[in-house]
Amino acid sequence: MQIKVKLFATLRENREKEMMMEIEQGTTAKEIIDRLTILKEEAAIIMINGRHAKPDQVLNDQDTVSIFPPIGGG
Repeated sequence: MQIKVKLFATLRENREKEMMMEIEQGTTAKEIIDRLTILKEEAAIIMINGRHAKPDQVLNDQDTVSIFPPIGGG
């Protein structure tokens, strides 16, 4: 199966901002985060196909996973 992964803001440092990945059936969003060596605390928002998702959500072929760091501001 193949998915698209998009990284935003500080998660792009030393990584591609968008990439295609080959995954096995049953792979979760958390496993993608681990594979990219992103710390749990750094992946504050996970979206799959434009919808909010939990780390344990199983991915499907052709899904788009977007990962955002914590939002700061002031």
